[in-house]
Amino acid sequence: MNIFCGLDIGSLQAKGILLKDGKALSKQVIPTGGNAPETARKLFQTLLSESGIGEEEIKATVATGYGRISVPFATKTITEISCHARGISHFLPQVRTLIDLGGQDSKAIKIEEGKVLDFVMNDRCAAGTGRFLEVMASNFKISPWELGALSLKARNQTSISATCTVFAESEVIGLIARGFPLEEIARGIMSSIAQRIAGMVNRLGLEEPVGMSGGVAHNPGVVKALEEELGVKILIPQEPHLIGAWGAALLAQENG
Repeated sequence: MNIFCGLDIGSLQAKGILLKDGKALSKQVIPTGGNAPETARKLFQTLLSESGIGEEEIKATVATGYGRISVPFATKTITEISCHARGISHFLPQVRTLIDLGGQDSKAIKIEEGKVLDFVMNDRCAAGTGRFLEVMASNFKISPWELGALSLKARNQTSISATCTVFAESEVIGLIARGFPLEEIARGIMSSIAQRIAGMVNRLGLEEPVGMSGGVAHNPGVVKALEEELGVKILIPQEPHLIGAWGAALLAQENG
């Protein structure tokens, strides 16, 4: 039986897919937690259990993501850059520039026929990542998604000048304390993220169509701010957080 597995062990969430003939038998998302090897094994067993598949029936497993080296039972490990490129091309083959916003890093990837031509990556600063959104949203006592939705209600925006997460948080706390409208502060946060990401995309060289993957693609405020900053429509697959796992499973199938 030709069944393949893709595991994307991210910094915040671990995602997995079992694939047969290009179709998903099972899809799972669990928190990564502090023990990546244990999380990977739990994710794998949950996928098997849900689909009624035995481990011996898996022909190949590809691990990707932040914790990919923590999956000793994987047949192969492949970078998330390659896996996201392959995954987005499966659902949106027209995409030429992919923006991948994850929990701890952000990437701009130039793609042609599912292959990576070039990329720019930010993994040294939390600004423009899911972690940045979490920190900002905590000051409003709401979720990152709610923060994004709140930003869409603003007619104007408050400028967030700091690019460092720590200084930006202090700036946001100060704005809240001074009574600035919350939706305008929220929009300023989204604009700050968009400016950081747009700078990365422009260094790479923007080529349309533009797609987006990663969990932050679920955030409506970030997507709108990015579209305004880049001046393009951004294409988003139905389950953007699973694109890395899809790419890993597809590469396992193609190389298995």
